[in-house]
Amino acid sequence: MTLRVVGAGLGRTGTTSLKAALEFLLKAPCYHMDEVYNHPEHVEVWRSALRGDSADLSALMEGYAASVDWPAGAFWRELSSLFPHALVVLTVRESAEAWWRSANATILEKNRQPVSPKDPLAVSSGMIEEMMSLRFTPDWNDRQSALAAYERHNESVRQGIAPGRLLEWKPDDGWEPLCARLDVPVPKTAFPHKNSANEFRGLMGLD
Repeated sequence: MTLRVVGAGLGRTGTTSLKAALEFLLKAPCYHMDEVYNHPEHVEVWRSALRGDSADLSALMEGYAASVDWPAGAFWRELSSLFPHALVVLTVRESAEAWWRSANATILEKNRQPVSPKDPLAVSSGMIEEMMSLRFTPDWNDRQSALAAYERHNESVRQGIAPGRLLEWKPDDGWEPLCARLDVPVPKTAFPHKNSANEFRGLMGLD
């Protein structure tokens, strides 16, 4: 199995919905941050990649047909090079401000809190903080800095991937654009909208 889709979007841009959709369409697993919680040995591979050694990323993706969300999304450039025939999907929100409202109330709020050693996030908390600083912005907690980093990230993907290989997508776009680019039939089932802000907050104990 080889990676058919490289997700390049930031968290809170529909990456969990995209994961569910791609697994349904491709009938194979999609790499997501959840995989790190289940495989803490992956943390050092991602940290090595942060230091410039991405040699093990290809092996890490074995058994997956797609990747979305961070940490993989932070390495869209490396993964798109390792898998040159993969479609690159840039997930976005309707605006940078809409992304900030969602991210600030979910993943960023969670990142601000101390992590208990018993929390499943403990295995990756240091990696996430390091990755946010190096691949997003060290000032991720500042609204203006985060908004600028969101725009900068998306523009770098648009400029770094050939238009014929890139799909810019929002969850409201549904099945059709994905199916057209992957050359698979459009399912008759409803599109899987997952991990709303309220769902995330409940799962992470933020309420």
